[in-house]
Amino acid sequence: MKPSPPSTDSSYSLADVEQLLGLSRRVLRGLIAAGFVAPRRGRRNEHRFSFQDLLLLRTAHGLRRARVPPRKILQALAGLQPATPLSRLRLSALGRSVVVRDELGARDADSGQFLLDFGATPGASVSSIGAAPDPAYEARRWFAQGESAEAAAGAAGDAEAAYRRAIALAPDFVPPYLNLGALLCEAGRCNEASELYADALTHGAADPLLHFNHAIALEDLGRFDDALRSYAHAVTLDPNFADAHFNAGRLLERLGDAQGALRHLSTYRRLQHADRP
Repeated sequence: MKPSPPSTDSSYSLADVEQLLGLSRRVLRGLIAAGFVAPRRGRRNEHRFSFQDLLLLRTAHGLRRARVPPRKILQALAGLQPATPLSRLRLSALGRSVVVRDELGARDADSGQFLLDFGATPGASVSSIGAAPDPAYEARRWFAQGESAEAAAGAAGDAEAAYRRAIALAPDFVPPYLNLGALLCEAGRCNEASELYADALTHGAADPLLHFNHAIALEDLGRFDDALRSYAHAVTLDPNFADAHFNAGRLLERLGDAQGALRHLSTYRRLQHADRP
């Protein structure tokens, strides 16, 4: 089972962005207020940022530090071609102007006029949209690529490679473990998925959904006692994890433990009732 939230469209909280970009909350709120990004609102009215928002915030901050007027930055960002991946662009401050560079060359963001390659021109402050500031940021980029590849038909191999790259960069980052494990189980490779989840836990990536997915993989392998222990870990970390209670109850019922099954299934029904409007 893959996590529903966060999605690739709104994966990051304000705290996530602070950590990934190394910017203070005051700076981030100023960039949002200036209109450089328009984050979505979550279920509790909190800001939720997409991966593209992170790239734009990092670039806008770099240009502001180079003393480019906010109006110029907004015009430059608004003028970017929507079809061009941001990771393939570089925005640079040249004086009080913005220069956009892609595979076609460098051009003035206002006029669109192409410029001579200024390379390492003195005074040019470069803000590379695609550059990752740290491994955690890069891991999230690979995770997003994995989700995109997984959505494309016939690209499961690319998705697996991207998730594994994300895990290698940030072994305590839970989402790629969840998605890769589900991908492996769907391909009939539950033994690999179980080993993957166990590896995640050795890196301290404790998460109720991680234990839950591990339990599902263990069930598919016929390791029912181990699966029950994983369900127990999931509900210990999140006592309101209704699906974990349901699966544990169903498995206990199958194994002949009627009392244990009743306890979990009763909790499941109570949680389901509490979620109803």
